[in-house]
Amino acid sequence: MKAPKTMPLTVITVPCLSDNYAFVIADPATGEAAVVDVPEAGPINAVLAENGWHLTAVLLTHHHDDHVQGLDDLTGVAQATVYGAKADTHRLPTLTQALSDGDTFTLLGEQVQVFDVSGHTIGHVAFYLPGIAHAFTADSLMALGCGRLFEGTPDQMWDSLLKLRALPDETVICSGHEYTAANAKFAVTIDPDNTHLTSRIIAITQVRDAGRPTVPSTLLLEKQTNPFLRADDPAIRAHIGMPSDTDAAVFAEIRGRKDRF
Repeated sequence: MKAPKTMPLTVITVPCLSDNYAFVIADPATGEAAVVDVPEAGPINAVLAENGWHLTAVLLTHHHDDHVQGLDDLTGVAQATVYGAKADTHRLPTLTQALSDGDTFTLLGEQVQVFDVSGHTIGHVAFYLPGIAHAFTADSLMALGCGRLFEGTPDQMWDSLLKLRALPDETVICSGHEYTAANAKFAVTIDPDNTHLTSRIIAITQVRDAGRPTVPSTLLLEKQTNPFLRADDPAIRAHIGMPSDTDAAVFAEIRGRKDRF
């Protein structure tokens, strides 16, 4: 099925492996395309071929194998610019452009802003394209969740989530996994009286029953329903018995409960 041409750049969610997502960003007018993360090459190559696009850039969010292992088999990767975190160059595939927090670059005619969102890993980055209101957050901010803290601290992850929470509400959050239904089961234990969450759970069930991805979502929806973005919410604080603790301490408690869930 051909990609819709609904905005200057087209963004396609590409299911990979058992529950990963990559994202193809393309300019249908020029045929140039970029990909964010490469869990496996086959599905991405299929999208490029079906639409007649050629790869010009690859954006890597972090070093975990399920986000980079398909890179060498991407069609056209030898001619593409590969972007990733300078802090993670020792663990990432060879980069053409090594980036740090606050850096910007141009991709398919659009500005890209780079955020260090360490927590899940040290050196994890997110890519924000304000011109099309999309943020590619991989395993930092996820649909109804956030990544497990394999390397960073709760304080680091909370700070990372606050950076992303400060983006405009209409920002489309492109995260890296289909974990939304499982995350919803946990979220309701933290935030049982949230009517936005109740409505979202119904929608998630309908979408998954139809075999469609729940990713991407919007930042507004995450702000309304994602407990990991709401450690400063009085209702959540009251529910878990931490009304006077620091935001980072409340986040750490929520993350710890999810790890044990």
